[in-house]
Amino acid sequence: MSTTLENLNWRYATKKFDATKKVSEKDLETILKAIQLSPSSYGLQPYHILVVTDEALRKELQPASWNQSQIVDASHMLVFAAKSGFGNELVDEYLENVSNTRGVHPENLKGYGDFMKSKLLDLSNEVKAAWTSRQTYIAAQSAMVAAAELKIDTCPMEGFEPAKYDDILGLKDKGLTSVMVLTIGYRSEEDDTQNYPKVRKNNEELFTHI
Repeated sequence: MSTTLENLNWRYATKKFDATKKVSEKDLETILKAIQLSPSSYGLQPYHILVVTDEALRKELQPASWNQSQIVDASHMLVFAAKSGFGNELVDEYLENVSNTRGVHPENLKGYGDFMKSKLLDLSNEVKAAWTSRQTYIAAQSAMVAAAELKIDTCPMEGFEPAKYDDILGLKDKGLTSVMVLTIGYRSEEDDTQNYPKVRKNNEELFTHI
C-alpha cells in the first residue's frame, strides 16, 4: 500500500510534456489493460477509448482543446467517449460475452439481463448520458494509477469542446460522445508544476466516520 500512496503522491496533472520522449508499446499496453480491467456499473463498460497518435489529427484537435500544449506534446492521447444513448443491445452484448467467457447458457442469464434492463432502459436520455459519462472516469482513474506505477505522467483534461471533438473524430455516427481526454507521456523538466506541493483537504474536512 505504501507504494500505491507513493505513486499517487508522485503523479500530478502534467502541464508540459517532453515531446521527445515516447511511451513504449509495452507500457502503453499495460495502461490499456488497466482500462480494460477497470470496474464499471454492472460490468457493462458503456464507453470506448480512442488512442490518438496521428500528429496531424492531434494538431487538428488542439484548437478545440483550448490550444493546450499537452494535446500535441504528450506521447499518446486517449479520448474517453461514452455511449450517448443505448437500448437492449448494451445489455444483450454484455450477456453474450458473459455466456461465451464463462460457458453459461444464455437462458440462465435472462433474469439478470431483465433486471439490468428494468433499471437502465427507462431512464431519460439525459440520465443515461450522465451515467455513461461517470463510468468513463472510473476507467480513466485506472489508467492514471497504472501509469503512475510505471512512472509515466498523465494529465486528465476536460478543457476541450466535446461537440468539435465528436465531429472531428466521427463519434456521433457511432453513438458516442467525448467526455474526457487523458494525455500520457513524460514530464518536461521545464514544467514547474511538478515542484508544487499537493494541495488537498485534510482528513477532518474530507472524511466523516459514522
